[in-house]
Amino acid sequence: MTSDFLASTGAAAFAAGDWSTARARFDERVMAGGADAETFAMLAAACLRLDDPAAAHAAAESAVRLQAHNLRAVLVKAELLTAEGDLRTANFYNGLALQIAEAAPVPPDLAPGVVRARQARDYVHANMLTLIQDELRVAGYSERSSHPRFRLALDILTGRRQPYFQQPTRFYYPELANIQFFPRRQFPWLDALEAATDDMARELEAVLHEDAAFTPYMRQVPNMPASRDPLTESLDWSTCFLIWGGKETPVAARCPKTMAALAGAPLPYIKGSSPDVLFSQLRAGAHILPHTGAVNTRLICHVPLIVPPGCHFRVGNETRQWERGKAWVFDDTIEHEAWNNSNQTRVVLILDVWRPELDEEERALVSTLFESMYAYAPDRAP
Repeated sequence: MTSDFLASTGAAAFAAGDWSTARARFDERVMAGGADAETFAMLAAACLRLDDPAAAHAAAESAVRLQAHNLRAVLVKAELLTAEGDLRTANFYNGLALQIAEAAPVPPDLAPGVVRARQARDYVHANMLTLIQDELRVAGYSERSSHPRFRLALDILTGRRQPYFQQPTRFYYPELANIQFFPRRQFPWLDALEAATDDMARELEAVLHEDAAFTPYMRQVPNMPASRDPLTESLDWSTCFLIWGGKETPVAARCPKTMAALAGAPLPYIKGSSPDVLFSQLRAGAHILPHTGAVNTRLICHVPLIVPPGCHFRVGNETRQWERGKAWVFDDTIEHEAWNNSNQTRVVLILDVWRPELDEEERALVSTLFESMYAYAPDRAP
């Protein structure tokens, strides 16, 4: 009998659930030489159904040597290891099976196996989580009072959150901490900004009366592909700059108390590039889509001035609500987005500041770098 005939008759017997005939045909094809990964995988599955775990193991191993991501063989390995009580290794194969199933269509006869793999993985994870939580409680762990960095690590480990990393669109400075919202205590100069909330809000209200003072934040750049962002050229997300690219605008003179409150902030003055200080307006119902900032040598500060209930801001895997007069500092090179789910306008004061990790020499060198880039190609500078 030819190898092709053995394969076809074996596959037909396999499809009919005639495990003995399928095994015999596949064994003959293996002896004849040239068996492929799927032949070994079906042989392994047939041996499993015939309660011959040793033969099933051997055939499955041959299959994965030829094709590491053979779903049928991987599922057989998972079932065999589970039956033997090797749950750790079985969990690996169940996880691998799910990865394979997510990457390509699953043959109908393997769908139940994929369901079992998911159930088995979830069972292991649930029991592991229970054990971990019990041991951590004994060690003194508390979800409320233990270090937030450990809580986040635990959430990422257990799949309740996903990790987010810096993704600057123009310039990456290495070896800087990957922090979403920075601890408030690192920025004592925020006290002066928060204390001036009422004064800044009054100056903002005067500016708001002039519609021309605010322009769309998202602008269509001439000669560039059309933006698909729904807020492009929309006043739903609009800004009024007090400082733009390091230069004061006419609005700054109308907001002296706001400008005075900035005195202690470490604004990154870089010719032609920064800082930017602005009022950012988000109208009712607007949603700023997920995005990342240009450079990670600076951080962004928000001082909420007009904040109705229902306004949320996400950085990475943490979502907060703005509260009037309570500032925060975050890394905008980590994915972030904003919603105004209220029926009123939300306005915050935004400013960029130096990252506290950069010393004076680094700040000077970064400034020189950006100024040189701006001088050479102003439209491409960070």
